[in-house]
Amino acid sequence: MSESHGSITLKHHIHEYQVIGTRPVRHDGADKVTGRAQYGSDVRLSGMLQGFILRSPIAHGKILSLDTTEAENFPGVHAVVTGADLPAASDRVAELGEGSVNLRHLSANVLAKDKVLYQGHAIAAVAADNIHIAEEAAKLIKIEFEKLPVELDVRHAMQTDAAVLNDDVRTVEFGETIFDSPTNVAAKYVYEQGDPEDAFSKADVVIEKEFRTATVHQGYIEPHTSTALWHGDGRCTVWTSTQGAFSVRHQLAELLEIPLTWIKVVPTEIGGGFGGKISVYEQPVALLLSKKSSRPVQVTMNRTDVFQATGPTPGSYIRVKLGADSNGKLIAADAYLAYEAGAYPGSPVNAGCMCILACYDIPNARVEGYDVCVNKPRTNAYRAPGSTNAAFAVEAVVDEIAEKLSVDPLQFRIDNAAKEGTRRPDGVVYPKIGLVECLEAIRDSDHYKSKLEGPNRGRGVGSGFWFNAGLKSSVTVNVNSDGRVSLIEGSTDIGGTRTSLSMQLAETLGIAAEDVQPIVADTDSVGYTDVTGGSRVTLATGMAVHEAGLKIRDQMCERAARIWECDVTDVRYEDDGTIAGPDGKQMSFVELANKIIATGESITASASISAPASSNAFGVHCADIEVDPDTGKVEILRYTAAQDAGTAIHPAYVEGQIQGGVAQGVGWGLNEEYVYNKDGLLMNANFLDYRMPTCFDLPNIDAIIVEVPNPDHPYGVRGVGEVPICPPPATLNAAIHNAVGVRMNELPMSPPRVLHELLKNS
Repeated sequence: MSESHGSITLKHHIHEYQVIGTRPVRHDGADKVTGRAQYGSDVRLSGMLQGFILRSPIAHGKILSLDTTEAENFPGVHAVVTGADLPAASDRVAELGEGSVNLRHLSANVLAKDKVLYQGHAIAAVAADNIHIAEEAAKLIKIEFEKLPVELDVRHAMQTDAAVLNDDVRTVEFGETIFDSPTNVAAKYVYEQGDPEDAFSKADVVIEKEFRTATVHQGYIEPHTSTALWHGDGRCTVWTSTQGAFSVRHQLAELLEIPLTWIKVVPTEIGGGFGGKISVYEQPVALLLSKKSSRPVQVTMNRTDVFQATGPTPGSYIRVKLGADSNGKLIAADAYLAYEAGAYPGSPVNAGCMCILACYDIPNARVEGYDVCVNKPRTNAYRAPGSTNAAFAVEAVVDEIAEKLSVDPLQFRIDNAAKEGTRRPDGVVYPKIGLVECLEAIRDSDHYKSKLEGPNRGRGVGSGFWFNAGLKSSVTVNVNSDGRVSLIEGSTDIGGTRTSLSMQLAETLGIAAEDVQPIVADTDSVGYTDVTGGSRVTLATGMAVHEAGLKIRDQMCERAARIWECDVTDVRYEDDGTIAGPDGKQMSFVELANKIIATGESITASASISAPASSNAFGVHCADIEVDPDTGKVEILRYTAAQDAGTAIHPAYVEGQIQGGVAQGVGWGLNEEYVYNKDGLLMNANFLDYRMPTCFDLPNIDAIIVEVPNPDHPYGVRGVGEVPICPPPATLNAAIHNAVGVRMNELPMSPPRVLHELLKNS
């Protein structure tokens, strides 16, 4: 066990590393703190115009007429585009890395065609000499609407009398259309194992509850921004703040019917994404404006645009029923999930279905999920998409069953925890996982052992799960003659992955992390790489880095054999970077690198991998809170989060991911929500009225890093970025109940809602 910076690392493996597990200064640190780092809106091109997107003032309606004449003739305007400028998109699904999208729907979301489906839906765009002219010209665009009924509630939108948003949407189950009529229910998912009905009949305790969660936004600090240049030969370059340059390239090629290789996407530094910067929004618009104006065009959203028109995470309705026997074992489960998709299909309800029972070993279970369109912006991923909603619901019922059985809620979780060999209802059988170790880490922590005294104070625990994506990654490694190494990779760096990848390469080569120079390259400069999402970069791109590093080791041995005039089988590459040969010959990595140019061709290696689909990461949280009985306000007094990182490459980054996820989960749990009026207009589309937690709302967050190595990774890595957002709402809900005796069933658990429950139960 080792301690540092208020965190504890619990190791469950025997490997000792030279670089992995240390805390070097991040490679991009100097650029970030000095302001040299170039973010999306820092891009400046000669003759660049500014673009502005005109958005729908209503939540649902037909576009009867659209006249852009006055805007086109306004002084300083160089181009105006509408949905008519987009090619007719095919009815085909494209994978985005975290989720998928129908290309026809994606096109209609970029610029509306005949209907608007939410307030903020993009309708037209103007490129002008500056943003002020563009905005003024956009006001001159004349639009006539026929207003249509608004659907905001996910359950009502499922009814047969609901207003249908998309005439082309049919309910699909297991790839087959089950109802051949227009509907808001885009998909149905069902997973089942065992015999739940029979198991419930034999259960000694059965509890069933309903839950609702509000729509919330990722809240990234940098708004969406892109700069596009349509070259005279038909090729184009896009500089954009994105989580996946190759995903943007693919979407642009499909939407604008441009050959894929004619598009170069340059990822800028990114001011946060959390899943919300994968789908394209302004990128196709900027390209169309550039093509029409023959000038580079930059489009940057304002904060209201971001809230109204970019993918938040879905609100949801969830029903959970659990049954346990008198021995305290969960034997039956039934879960029903209906998630908002927003204007177009594609909510993470299927992920929610797979996550909702993932922390428990329940032999008889049924899970049913629905993807439902409502008049809100199309939802997008937000850190473990679908899992936080599900955890809030199932953990509350688990707590109530433990209470009915008079069992400690943490011990109840240990007794029923998923472990190696456990089968989820969706069919996945777990390999070695670290949930029990996380539960035990909280149980054995100073926090859980400490006394909590005082009125209206309570302690709660909660568990959470995320798969962690594998997908595809590519890297290229070049050895330089000074003994340092260049690492070219295609994964956008959001949370310090330049350094976590460099450290894995350094470990493989036996050199210092500081001797690796990482570069996040554009789509022309590195092989195909999937998005930075799903907690996949340190995991999957790290696997590509390791493979390229092994190739470099082989080439270094070959070069040494050439110099020593011996057989390559007589040369060994030691883990400390020493190259050893016959008769005691040896050279350091630097010494051999110095001889590369003089002895032959350069030493370089590329690797492209498709990583296993899941590394199965779990977290368990513990929170102490105090409730103000007069206002319902919840104050967090202490918070501890334990998480299985497999192997913590850079412990400080793991701690930061855990703490950041907790902060966002706390916001989701206590304050954050989209507030719509009856007409579907968003009433709090700014950071003043959309209540995110600040430093005054959060205590120090203690992190316990559990290391149960992932058997599918050469260094045992599990992704860490998404799990920590899953348990907080459930953990806080349990603490509220223990403090004041009420159980919350709706997020956020804001002061008015908590006070309402207190008064109702007084």
